Amino acid sequence: MRAWLFQDSRQKKKLGEDKCPWSVGWIAPDGRRKSKRIGTKSRAEKYRRKKEGELAAGLCDSTQRVPWSDFVKEHEEKIKPAMKPRTWAARAQSLAEFQKTIKPARVDAIRTQTIDKFIAKRRAETSKLTGKKLSAATVNRDLRHLKATLRIAHDWGYLTDVPKFRMLKERQKIPRYVTPEDFASIYEACDAASRPAGKHFPPANWWRALVTFAYMTGWRIGEILALQKDDLDLAEGTALTRAEDNKGGRDDVAPLHPVVVDHLKAIIGFDSLVFAWDGPERALWSEFHAIQAEAKISPVYGFHDLRRAFATVNAENMTGDALQRLMRHKSYTTTQRYINMAGQVKRAVEALHVPDVLRHKSG
Repeated sequence: MRAWLFQDSRQKKKLGEDKCPWSVGWIAPDGRRKSKRIGTKSRAEKYRRKKEGELAAGLCDSTQRVPWSDFVKEHEEKIKPAMKPRTWAARAQSLAEFQKTIKPARVDAIRTQTIDKFIAKRRAETSKLTGKKLSAATVNRDLRHLKATLRIAHDWGYLTDVPKFRMLKERQKIPRYVTPEDFASIYEACDAASRPAGKHFPPANWWRALVTFAYMTGWRIGEILALQKDDLDLAEGTALTRAEDNKGGRDDVAPLHPVVVDHLKAIIGFDSLVFAWDGPERALWSEFHAIQAEAKISPVYGFHDLRRAFATVNAENMTGDALQRLMRHKSYTTTQRYINMAGQVKRAVEALHVPDVLRHKSG
């Protein structure tokens, strides 16, 4: 493959042949014409020979220089249809945070240093909900979505190498779950809710139905909010969760406790969704936190703590297989992680054999 020297005709006319800088042009492996302004003719000739060597050895970078905004738009057009709505919403939010924090111009300009800069700035930010520094889990969520997106950019030829991602170490916390006592407090405090508004029932009914449904079915909050009225059979006491709305990726009919059915009857209206919400998802969390503030619960629970409570309080009363099916886990190992082992371990310790000499001492 050949590279050549040339002078830009407009610059040559403006500056004259002697002062006009020399450039090197070549045809990239992807067929696009490229050039680089060098300066003196001798330096340009040296660069030309180097470029011809790279072309012959197949070392030339064929990465397309695509604006970040164009790539994000193309990514949405091609990738969004294949993703679940909540997964795409999380992806879009993470990409928006990257855009706001880094303001990238081109995809091919993103390097490992860019990612490290993004991590540093995100770690310094505070949560609008809690007022505290963003958790490592929140930053890692953004990094996972960003890494997946940049892999696509690499596959499309927009990025030579996927940058290195230094995931933050997350503190392993003891899993929390909503205790029966705290559930009772939250249930009573639902009168403090002001949204959703404009329904034929008070907001408190909506929230009591939501927390009761979550606590007594173990459904994820996304599955609950996506539940269609047409997929609910109050007469039979069943609800259908669809593959596109749940993490398990399969349709499943779940039986509902009569208590859940009674709460649902109080909110069924003309909306196509059982739990139609009148604002952004962030507002849903804010309202849930406000209810817990009224109940004087601190630290506040998340919606997943209701799901974890379902597993914890019911684990001893049903088989592992039944619990796995109700929670729609693909792996039983995942189900085990949701079971609070503290009570079982405590009983195991209490049942340990104690030598007579120690019994005498302790007595």
